[in-house]
Amino acid sequence: MPTPQKSDKDRLHDAAEIVRKLQLQITDNRRTITQLRRDNDTAEKIRKEIFELAEHAPEPPKWLTGRGIKNGERGCPMLLVSDVHYGEVVRADEVGGVNEFNADIAAKRLKTLTGAAIDITTNHMGRANVKYPGIVVPLLGDMISGNLHEELMATNSKTPHQAVNDMTDLLAGMIEAFATKFGRVFAPAVCGNHGRSTHKGRYKGLVYSNFDWNIYCNLERYFRKEKHIQFMIPNAADARFDVFGTRFLASHGDNLGTRGGDGIIGLLGPLARGRLKVGQAEAAIGRDFDVLLCGHYHQLTWLPNLICNGCVKGFDDFAHLAIRAPYAPPSQALCFVHPEWGITARWPLFLEPKKSSPAETAWVSWQV
Repeated sequence: MPTPQKSDKDRLHDAAEIVRKLQLQITDNRRTITQLRRDNDTAEKIRKEIFELAEHAPEPPKWLTGRGIKNGERGCPMLLVSDVHYGEVVRADEVGGVNEFNADIAAKRLKTLTGAAIDITTNHMGRANVKYPGIVVPLLGDMISGNLHEELMATNSKTPHQAVNDMTDLLAGMIEAFATKFGRVFAPAVCGNHGRSTHKGRYKGLVYSNFDWNIYCNLERYFRKEKHIQFMIPNAADARFDVFGTRFLASHGDNLGTRGGDGIIGLLGPLARGRLKVGQAEAAIGRDFDVLLCGHYHQLTWLPNLICNGCVKGFDDFAHLAIRAPYAPPSQALCFVHPEWGITARWPLFLEPKKSSPAETAWVSWQV
């Protein structure tokens, strides 16, 4: 049977319904735009009026262009710092005795990290008087434990506000030591999921509702008179910067658009898929990058176009029982970026001595 034709009245009714839906969509879009503007205004006002900072974080410094670096030189060291989880308590008897963590241990490990980075750059990658143009220190989030889970609220030794104050001091000491040794420091900084101040994750207002952001702004204010120390604190989840022509995108890692691994390849699956998805999304709007920097997964992983940082906190109850992850020692990633070769040397910096080792081991052995 032929489809009955609509009357003029029905067609007018349909057209009016379409117009009504479009008007509702326009109203909703305007409301979203107004909220975004309000959020951005709030972030800028907080930076300016509370932290006494410029409304927008500055661009990366010019020394990162690599001009003046000769081919035989080592380039620029870059130390990733993330997943400190300051304030959390890990009891050794609850993780098989392989790790212990509290505020004092966190401070000790950050001191060890600072010393190890300086030791590697001077005594292993060159002479004690080797000169570098500066050091890049991406801060990749989860600086404090926060109240993300109910059990953390019950067992943390520090409230988020106490942890913010302590972590500001600890990171300031680290950055000051690097500035003394390397002359210049550039620190792009992004927020993690543990620092959020809301019960559920949010996308609007993600940055300045996060305690990590408070720490970074505290640091920027503390060093605001030091021209050789520069921070990049974007009002978004990601930070884009170049080091000697290598384009980096820094993100905590909880928003790569992938979830879960498997029992065979572990994190490699979600990390590789996440790198691909983020790369495609950024390329579609003309923001290609070469290397993704992230944390979040607590296992130091090196891929050709991705560095997933380790964890200062180390192995914990969640990794042990919830996901049965393999043991990973507390560690952070150090690498070197060269103007011609990009990322060259890659160093894992371990923050605790190995738990057990033979008293004496031959440097090489074989069976006859």
